[in-house]
Amino acid sequence: MTKRNPRVAIVSDMSLQRLALAHAVKGQGYDLVLNTSAERLDERLFNSVSPDVWIVDMEDEDDALLDKVLDTGVPVLFGLDQAPAQGTRQYPRWERRVFIKLYDVVGHPVVQENLERLEAATVTEAAQPKQILTVPADVLAYKTQRVEYVCVLAASLGGPAAVKEFLDYIPAGLPVSFILAQHIDARMQESLTRVLVRHNHMPCRIAKGGDLLKSGELLIAPVETEIDFSADGQVISRNIKWDGPYSPSIDQVLANVSRRFTKRSVAIIFSGMGSDGSISGPQMIEAGGVIWAQDEKTCACPSQPDAMRATGCVSFSGTPFDLASKLVSYISRNIQLSMA
Repeated sequence: MTKRNPRVAIVSDMSLQRLALAHAVKGQGYDLVLNTSAERLDERLFNSVSPDVWIVDMEDEDDALLDKVLDTGVPVLFGLDQAPAQGTRQYPRWERRVFIKLYDVVGHPVVQENLERLEAATVTEAAQPKQILTVPADVLAYKTQRVEYVCVLAASLGGPAAVKEFLDYIPAGLPVSFILAQHIDARMQESLTRVLVRHNHMPCRIAKGGDLLKSGELLIAPVETEIDFSADGQVISRNIKWDGPYSPSIDQVLANVSRRFTKRSVAIIFSGMGSDGSISGPQMIEAGGVIWAQDEKTCACPSQPDAMRATGCVSFSGTPFDLASKLVSYISRNIQLSMA
């Protein structure tokens, strides 16, 4: 039997707070079954919904409403902080606190990544011509002892298809190492290592302690344990769970990569629910890195890239091909400038 997605009902006498809460609830993937003020919550409307959790956020106390909601026996969240303005650094932190409270009560939203469909689609895709991107000869010949550029691919719901398309366009010889932070069930990670590189043949594996970041290879951040990186690109397994409600935590991956590789850091935010990554986005920009995102029209779920765009950190948005082309030109130009 398929587990039902948790249903959320919101009652608030503050219109802006209702909008922010609705955005947070739907953006994380929960079903929003009610979003109204107390004065509009008549008996008919109250009895027409059967949420798994109520969010009651009142500027003025309403004991009658609280008693009525509590009498249903359904969990109630109240006393939430007022939402800061969207686009501020505080906003994604507020969204994360809302999500953690919901997660503690009803668990994760029920979202299924259909890798079987993607795997089946790759059979027909193989015959379809792809646009070709090339690496300049002087960049191909460029050799260095250190890890050059590190690109974090961040994704959630709908992400694997977009990431696969992006990787299919990446030409061999580009001096960049890839790290994928994909929200997914741990049991499905091994399938990712096959599906994502079926046509591009990029070396790909789930990262473990002692692995090295290498140009032209993809490491997948494990679900079970946080990873960090040494100065020479060695993977360090911290043997602790990822901080926060997501595994792997995109925020933590971005923070670890930007701290270690500074201006050689790139992050690309693909399709996904929620706002994971938006807290650490500014940190990557301040370290000298860049952040791009998949455009809304090609996303299966645009919440995650939209959340990063709202921080003001995203300098380029495009299709998976546009993003691949941007990465090739960005790295090639910077390598050529370093050789000049």
